[in-house]
Amino acid sequence: MQQAVYIAGKGAISCIGKNVQENSSALHEGRTGIGPIRYLHTLHATTFPAGEVKADNDELAAMAGWTGTNSRTSLLGFIAAREALQEAGLWEGNRIRQNMNGRRLRIGLISSTTVAGMDLTENFFPGFLDNSASGKLRFVKQHEAGATTERIALGLGVKDYLNTISTACSSSANAIMLGARLLKAGQLDVVIAGGTDALSKFTLNGFNTLMILDQQLCQPFDKQRRGLNLGEGAGFVVLVGDETAKLLGGSYKVKLAGYANANDAHHQTASSPDGTGSFLAMKGALEMAGVSPEEVGYINLHGTGTQNNDSSESIAIQRLFGNRYPAMSTTKSFTGHTLAACGGLEAIYSCVSLEEQVLFPCLRIQQPVIDDPGVVVTSLRQVTGLRSILSNSFGFGGNCSSLFFSLT
Repeated sequence: MQQAVYIAGKGAISCIGKNVQENSSALHEGRTGIGPIRYLHTLHATTFPAGEVKADNDELAAMAGWTGTNSRTSLLGFIAAREALQEAGLWEGNRIRQNMNGRRLRIGLISSTTVAGMDLTENFFPGFLDNSASGKLRFVKQHEAGATTERIALGLGVKDYLNTISTACSSSANAIMLGARLLKAGQLDVVIAGGTDALSKFTLNGFNTLMILDQQLCQPFDKQRRGLNLGEGAGFVVLVGDETAKLLGGSYKVKLAGYANANDAHHQTASSPDGTGSFLAMKGALEMAGVSPEEVGYINLHGTGTQNNDSSESIAIQRLFGNRYPAMSTTKSFTGHTLAACGGLEAIYSCVSLEEQVLFPCLRIQQPVIDDPGVVVTSLRQVTGLRSILSNSFGFGGNCSSLFFSLT
């Protein structure tokens, strides 16, 4: 019998909070973190609202206990991953706890990002042209995605297994999937999996070029939607299997019961109009979990707020669920679209929903894309009997992933 995969710890930092509790409080209170850009130096600071973490790099470094030059992406990732380990009981002093009851745990880190150390590179380039002190090549050594994982791993003390995933907006969902597969294959005892991304000029300008940024606060999954707001942050979970769960003595409420990835390869940046990749990802996750669509209690939508994404996702949901829709909403109206971090953050929000039996709303909804009464959650909804949640993360290039969480 294949072992279960449990969520042993959660860690989150975003524009609505610097830890899981602060994120949860903002979601309960209906408080968005999206607003004028303050920390990123850009000509678009007052043009496009964004979901920035409310701290500069020096403040984040103090939270992390780090010195030297570090990318904002690495700082966010470390802070979230450390919190997840603390909840799991695997953080001791200032290092990961590797030995438990006389046994050495094999621990892996799978981190995802799209931006990586680009914030340092962007600041380096003007200085490089001017031949000033800020233009030294040492400032670009954290540019590539794997450097972020290595820096986080160094801070945590993880050495057994490192991997980096960069599949756009599905990145951290895919990191969690890979972590589950490694646990089930018996390759590792503990996996820290998720994603981290900082806001950068490159992404802001790139999405502006695609003409999908909203100059107002976004209205994802609303018929009057205009585009997305970018965000930043990090979300990591600690995954363990049956044997390690017993060793840690944890009584875990939530497990990752199913997951799937599909790629329809429709377009470099646009979702397929018939939602093929989204449909296959959701269908595959439910099949792995051995449940029917009727058993899904809630969907945390990818729900970016663009015309294309929300239409494609809603069509895929209609294909899979027919006339029986579960409740659904998108939390990107709180955080903005955090790119590679969104799958990790929204996995955590899904776990909190299951643990607390609450559905978080879409904000600023006037005319839901799916207009069946009560389907799109528009205000905080306390529920009973919620047993399972489907969390969607759909990325550029048609890379679509769905995670299915259930109560143990």
